[in-house]
Amino acid sequence: MNEQSPDANYRVTADELRQFVERFERLESEKKDIAEQQKEVMAEAKARGYDTKVMRKVIALRKRDKDDIAEEEAVMEMYKEALGM
Repeated sequence: MNEQSPDANYRVTADELRQFVERFERLESEKKDIAEQQKEVMAEAKARGYDTKVMRKVIALRKRDKDDIAEEEAVMEMYKEALGM
């Protein structure tokens, strides 16, 4: 018989679990590094006179569907008109 012992199964599972955890931790570290780089880009843009608050809004808009944006803008205009703005 060539069955693995329960200890061997546990060890393999523990090793695999450790690999998943370590991969996730590496990605967390990379995410932190990327966030820091994004902050640096915004600081550089701000130093050059750009409005970073507006830039962030533009970046968010670029991720969205054009039809969704148009619909939201139409509703916004309707609400503003209703409020006399």
